[in-house]
Amino acid sequence: MIDLKTRYMGLELKNPIIIGASNLVTDLSILKELEKAGAAAIIYKSLFEEQIQLEELQLDHELEEYNERHAEMSSLFPNLQHAGPEEHLLNLKKVKEQLNIPVIASLNCIFKETWIEYAKTIEKYGADGLELNFYSIPKDFETQSLAVESEQIEIVREVKRNVKIPVSVKLSPFYTSPLHLIKKMDETGIQAFVLFNKLFQPDFNIDQMELSFPYNLSDSEENRICLRFAGLLFGQINADICANTGILSGKDVIKMILAGANSVQIVSAIYKNKPPYIFKILEEIERWMVEKKFTTLDDFRGKMSKKMIKDPYAYKRAQYVDILMKSDTVFTKYPLR
Repeated sequence: MIDLKTRYMGLELKNPIIIGASNLVTDLSILKELEKAGAAAIIYKSLFEEQIQLEELQLDHELEEYNERHAEMSSLFPNLQHAGPEEHLLNLKKVKEQLNIPVIASLNCIFKETWIEYAKTIEKYGADGLELNFYSIPKDFETQSLAVESEQIEIVREVKRNVKIPVSVKLSPFYTSPLHLIKKMDETGIQAFVLFNKLFQPDFNIDQMELSFPYNLSDSEENRICLRFAGLLFGQINADICANTGILSGKDVIKMILAGANSVQIVSAIYKNKPPYIFKILEEIERWMVEKKFTTLDDFRGKMSKKMIKDPYAYKRAQYVDILMKSDTVFTKYPLR
């Protein structure tokens, strides 16, 4: 009997498939389809402090726009205030009430105080866990990498002190030394790491010569970096590992678990193939496990991690040298003549 259960952030999941934060999770009917198809948990769409601030400024502008055109209009509008994060959190609460699987909130803030304030509020609204969505966009030449990392570690530490629900951190791969940063965050008692955040990157429309922001859905080629880091981290940290980006098939999920992941997050796979596709992913995992005579995920979790395999160069740059020395084999697959 195949058992796909796993633990993530201290939560028991029926399988390793988590729906990542996206617009998919704002539609309750889609969420119910995803749950029916086998999704084990969902990450609710991120609460962005920047969005709340922008909406507040926009509301203030709209309420004040005509105030002084005529004296009699100076009190036309009532003294309204933006609802802040309340609408987002009420929707999160509704989702939590309607689903039978864990609902994990996602949070992205600017200031340390706001991270703590919103984290405490999210806990009150009943989320099963909290994912801190970290990234730092390069915007000046003065900010040192140590300053960015120290601030993020301190935010993790303070959030952990102020909430009782499990906390995970979603990171980008763009740190000078990701392993060192993860180790320091792991020491705070964080429950999990999500590897890695797929950031939206700008593009240019060369005809209009304008910035464009296309939807950049991922493909399986992009999952190799999270595969590498899952393999490096397995058995070296206390926190759980969740692989993210480029997880599009049962084969991809199997690879991540072999590297050492406890779970995976998927988004692009659903956009491309619709919610029932989760059935196929789970079936593919089960068929492979039957073929290999595994009955649980723990039977093969981490079997291909750095800690478990004998090849000392598998996760080092020397492997790249080996590939270069065999580079002529590429012409077998892609002949030029």
